[in-house]
Amino acid sequence: MSIVNDIYPFDSQRVILREVGLRDGLQQVRKYPSTVGKVAWISQGKNAGLRHFEVGSFLPPKRYPQFADVRDLINCVNEIDEVFSSVLVMNERAIADAVKTNVDELVCVVSATEEHSQANMRRSQSDSIDLVRAANNARKFSGRKRVIVAAIPMSFGCSISGEVPKQAVLNLAASCLEAGADAISIADTVGFAAPLQITDLARDVVKLCAKVPVIIHLHDTRGLALANAAAALDVGINIIDGAVGGLGGCPFAPGATGNVVLEDLVFLCERMGFRTDIDLQKLIDIRQILAREMPDEILYGTLARAGPPPRIYWGS
Repeated sequence: MSIVNDIYPFDSQRVILREVGLRDGLQQVRKYPSTVGKVAWISQGKNAGLRHFEVGSFLPPKRYPQFADVRDLINCVNEIDEVFSSVLVMNERAIADAVKTNVDELVCVVSATEEHSQANMRRSQSDSIDLVRAANNARKFSGRKRVIVAAIPMSFGCSISGEVPKQAVLNLAASCLEAGADAISIADTVGFAAPLQITDLARDVVKLCAKVPVIIHLHDTRGLALANAAAALDVGINIIDGAVGGLGGCPFAPGATGNVVLEDLVFLCERMGFRTDIDLQKLIDIRQILAREMPDEILYGTLARAGPPPRIYWGS
């Protein structure tokens, strides 16, 4: 069995939720957690049932000190059975650094628009596809099996250039698969999408990818992230990104705010009849760590305020 199947085993009755708060969630915060706080975040997440953690980015620590301990977090995850680590790699130097670690997954960014690609990475879309190819080549010589995810931000509309044609996203996804990507992630980076748009694009991406895993990354900028998650589930996407407390946002995407709230997403999935294997109350308890480590950050979410109802009302 390949590592892709190990990390993303397909089960039509189960949803895999990826905690991206340690990476996406910390891109724009005023204060970030200590390494001890991040380790507690991961440990409590594992106790709650989370198995996938995007732990940071390989970026210059002087400019992005919130990710300076990314290697420590990779090691932390590596010591926990049946838990997987993921990192964002934005250039060839980052790939070279990442493959020296025991990280399980490399996420390469291929923006849906040329304008965002230049703003976010200072490279063209074509060069970004070459980065997927470079990651594929680097892992072959790294001595460790890894998954390469091609993430396509602005898939549902760009706050810099506007509308994004569906075919443009499909073409990029196909090029990324050809370059060696093992999974495709489509992202509503700035919360432009509504359920009909999610259904329209996601259905065709799932068809294009066939047995290749498809991930959806949703932001709640305009309050539709949960509705969009439901639409994605309806067309067969069973891997969804989220962040405890709804942390997140892209500094190079005007108007981007937090990710879909992971706690609320668990409740939605379970109410729709999907297993998540996550203990909702233990997941909510992670917010105590975040509140202590980042007291100035707003934590979003309805389940944390109202509390989960008795289990009989939302799943077995």
